[in-house]
Amino acid sequence: MTTIARQTPSSQDRSTVTEVTGGVDTHLDTHTAAVVDAAGRMLGHRTFGADPVGYRQLLAWLESFGTLLLVGIEGTGAYGAGLARHLATKGVAMVEVDRPDRKARRLAGKSDPVDAEAAARAALGRVRIGVPKARDGRVEALRNLRVARRSAVDQRANCQRRIKTLIVTAPEPLRQQLRGLGNTALLTTCIALRPDTSRVAEPTQATKVALRSLARRHAALSAELADLDALIAPLVAAINPDLIALHGVGPDTAGQLLITAGDNTDRLRSEGAFAMLCGVAPIPASSGKTHRHRLNRGGDRQANAALYRAVICRMRWDPRTRAYVQRRTAEGLSTKDIIRCLKRYVARELSPLLTQRDNHHNPETKT
Repeated sequence: MTTIARQTPSSQDRSTVTEVTGGVDTHLDTHTAAVVDAAGRMLGHRTFGADPVGYRQLLAWLESFGTLLLVGIEGTGAYGAGLARHLATKGVAMVEVDRPDRKARRLAGKSDPVDAEAAARAALGRVRIGVPKARDGRVEALRNLRVARRSAVDQRANCQRRIKTLIVTAPEPLRQQLRGLGNTALLTTCIALRPDTSRVAEPTQATKVALRSLARRHAALSAELADLDALIAPLVAAINPDLIALHGVGPDTAGQLLITAGDNTDRLRSEGAFAMLCGVAPIPASSGKTHRHRLNRGGDRQANAALYRAVICRMRWDPRTRAYVQRRTAEGLSTKDIIRCLKRYVARELSPLLTQRDNHHNPETKT
């Protein structure tokens, strides 16, 4: 795609600038880049195509201003994934930047150049930034498989909900036949229905057609899930056998936590950073003589749900966890508060295994 010049620095600027920082606002078809100097002065912005040619042109344009110290990219896990991979292969330092907050957008307006400049300034000032995930390893392969699995789970559940909704409004004889059946028997019965398609204008026959179609789709999705699980479980075990061996951590929970941590786990500075990433680190909410913490509603909610599943499993089957629950209950804590505490403890336990998974075969690196 032909690049579109938005603003071009003078030759005098190019000759005097030695260290610069870039920012990129990413979109499906185009990426808009901006560059600022060490003092935060805007030097220029330009739009490039979101393709390999555009990536090369974008990097060459940024480097034409001087020594490129850092690039801040908005959306490295979505539209900016290709650009992030290209910069990584070229050894360019980059960070993930958050979108500008609402107040800043109200004051500065909204456009691609404005957002690119905000990304450059955020990278320069190290404001609300993070290290992008590497997307060229086994964890990325696992993420792709789990995207398909989650979609199949959601669609299968939707099929079952719609079957039960149809039964509620079905003609009475068919409703009486199906309403008392359990899930497995219901699906088997619906698959075995033999509607008269020549009388599909009648509600009873149309309902039978719909129920059979949904039940068949449910069965196909179940088979698809079995195929995906047969691929995911060995992959999770190969990536981190120590993690999957822990009590309450199965392939589903371990897979989600591996994806949350990413391939380049060195970006997690501490177990506290991992807890914050999972949304299980309490947020300080103290003021004056009041000292308390509030519930953290941020972070990766899928990782938070994975830790919740591990905690629920341990509360039922792990003797140590059951003893902890009894003790904390006697102290007056509610079940919700106990679960929140346990999620934080589990995150602390799992963090070393996630950050050192590539060295699990070396006894000296185990914790």
